[in-house]
Amino acid sequence: MGGSGPVGFDLDMTLINSRPAILASFAEVARETGTPIDLDAVDRRLGVKLEDELAFWFPPEQAAAAAAIYRWHYLRLAEPMTTVLPGAHEALAAVRAAGQRAVIITAKHQVSAEPSLRAAGLVADELFTLVHGPEKAAVLRRLRAVAYVGDTPPDMTAAVQAGARAVGVTTGSFTGEDLADAGADVVLDSLVGFPAWYRSA
Repeated sequence: MGGSGPVGFDLDMTLINSRPAILASFAEVARETGTPIDLDAVDRRLGVKLEDELAFWFPPEQAAAAAAIYRWHYLRLAEPMTTVLPGAHEALAAVRAAGQRAVIITAKHQVSAEPSLRAAGLVADELFTLVHGPEKAAVLRRLRAVAYVGDTPPDMTAAVQAGARAVGVTTGSFTGEDLADAGADVVLDSLVGFPAWYRSA
């Protein structure tokens, strides 16, 4: 596959372990607003836009204030609580070694994505934020990406819709079967296996 086009990567639970910072930030939102938030339910949906998750817990008129509380805490917690997932650096390097761009496409807001990348020591050749599901497919089509790597079924669906190879990693909240059912061409335990797959694909 090397040499044929850019490769897109999801951010949360694909390149970085942001779960601790995300769940801690939602816990702070619950504490400050007095609104019960089931963190296990949040965990099961990791990867959706913040606003979409907040819609499960707050009426529309309260969502913007809740999002502001979340982002304040996330920016405070992202760097100390975010870690890079195994193989992330090597996966991006493999794409670049083939002379291609490693593009990060995430539902995260840019103000949250940047400290997360800093904490993990990762740099994107291009960064697209606030995109999820079909919006990711539109970005992938525009880039003419040859593959998209992610940890959720919507990531796999976006790749399929864009005509890109769908590469699933089981480092998030979903099983290999979940990812395969959503159209994954290949499912990896982690990004450690990505460089070998990429060179042989």
